[in-house]
Amino acid sequence: MFIVFYLIRTTSIYRLIMTKTQSEKTQVYTPKTDARDSRTWEQIQEHYQIEQELARQLMNSSREERINGHLYTEVYNQLFQKVPHHPQLTRKSSPEIQTWIVNQRLQLLARFLNPKITYLEIGPGDCSLSLEVAKRVKRVYAVDVSTEITKLPNIPDNMEIFISDGCSIPVPENTVDLAYSHQLMEHLHPDDALEQLENIYNTLAANGKYICITPNWYSGPHDVSRHFDQQATGFHLKEYKLSEMYDIFNKVGFSKIIWVKSNGKIYLEIPINSISINVIKLVEYLLNIFPYKFRQKLANTPLLFRGMTIIGCR
Repeated sequence: MFIVFYLIRTTSIYRLIMTKTQSEKTQVYTPKTDARDSRTWEQIQEHYQIEQELARQLMNSSREERINGHLYTEVYNQLFQKVPHHPQLTRKSSPEIQTWIVNQRLQLLARFLNPKITYLEIGPGDCSLSLEVAKRVKRVYAVDVSTEITKLPNIPDNMEIFISDGCSIPVPENTVDLAYSHQLMEHLHPDDALEQLENIYNTLAANGKYICITPNWYSGPHDVSRHFDQQATGFHLKEYKLSEMYDIFNKVGFSKIIWVKSNGKIYLEIPINSISINVIKLVEYLLNIFPYKFRQKLANTPLLFRGMTIIGCR
């Protein structure tokens, strides 16, 4: 309720000093850079143009093309071949960056890991996290659409890598104790998200959990188009609101849905149910009142929607 009060107060003050303008509906054409990307502007622009074109292919494709035609695998392989300076590729050559990212993600994951469980990572990228988790659990499955990014010289005996068509999760059903994805769902065609989530659900053992981390629409865009646009136009085919995530997890049949706020020092689980979802929708409604730049800045505060960590329990 504190968040609702904070937003209502902010909304009242804000309405006194400015109103929405028609210009907020247009794209941001002023180049924006940030500390998350150390590449040259020319490299970022090249990446943006290539990814935007490939994203259009995915968005305009049929399910037959995406799934049976392996379009996900094709466009992601093309991206990594055409953009050798892509951050996911350059991280492979920087052990320091890899270690930092793995440690950041383990701050959340560590509390769920033990030597008896089977772990599934969907969208593991360079597999650096899966390789570290393999030291702590009984078995690891890593599922990705790209054969390029997942190329590894060797993998431990308790780890397997599977290539997916974008929706399938080709691991044994009812065997996974903990499934995890980081920045995955937003890369799916909106028509495929429910099907993939159903397939993830089917891999879970009794009482299994799926930890899904995805950016929030209100603080986006979060792909390479953040330098240029107000809406994601790269490989983030759809960035979700928290209420939308609840709806899709609820539709699949998860018995419990939890929103986690965690920063390493604090770990807070907020159950999302038929009551709390109405509070969340009210917060989202209030955020919709603000123009883009103010809304994005507000949503990027840790109390709100900088990112989303959702845990679905079978």
